[in-house]
Amino acid sequence: MPEIRVKGMSCGHCAVAVTKALKSLAGVTDVQVDLAEGRVTYKSTAPIPPEDLARIIKAAGYEVVGGWGIRGGGKGL
Repeated sequence: MPEIRVKGMSCGHCAVAVTKALKSLAGVTDVQVDLAEGRVTYKSTAPIPPEDLARIIKAAGYEVVGGWGIRGGGKGL
């Protein structure tokens, strides 16, 4: 699953806000948020440009700080 690092998440509300924001993007089918690690993984039916992910997360009030990759050591998006 693609993984991104998100700064500013600290509670359940943050996780819901980021999940809702990402699911508003066409093709996103699942979102998992790890608050302790500041990590978000997602599934999508097609590749999503990193700038679209960053834009929607910023609009929700958070900041993408990197991690444009595949969880488990795969190559980046």
